[in-house]
Amino acid sequence: MPAQLTMYSTPWCGYCHRLKGQLQREGISFEMVDIEQNPSAADVVAQVNNGSQTVPTLLFADGSALTNPSLAAVKAKLAG
Repeated sequence: MPAQLTMYSTPWCGYCHRLKGQLQREGISFEMVDIEQNPSAADVVAQVNNGSQTVPTLLFADGSALTNPSLAAVKAKLAG
């Protein structure tokens, strides 16, 4: 089953590292995309965030997105 969640991040983003660890501890599967290595992913993040490449940006299977969310917000969105 593919991940329900894609996390757009950068290697140097502390918020990304924290959220990644929280999701892993909760057993929530996700795909990680480095926007510095993938220009089209950077474009997706910019579209979602009114031109800003703010990370972490999470994209859900339903096409919705959250920017720099708390673990609780991610879990609530997935519970849906």
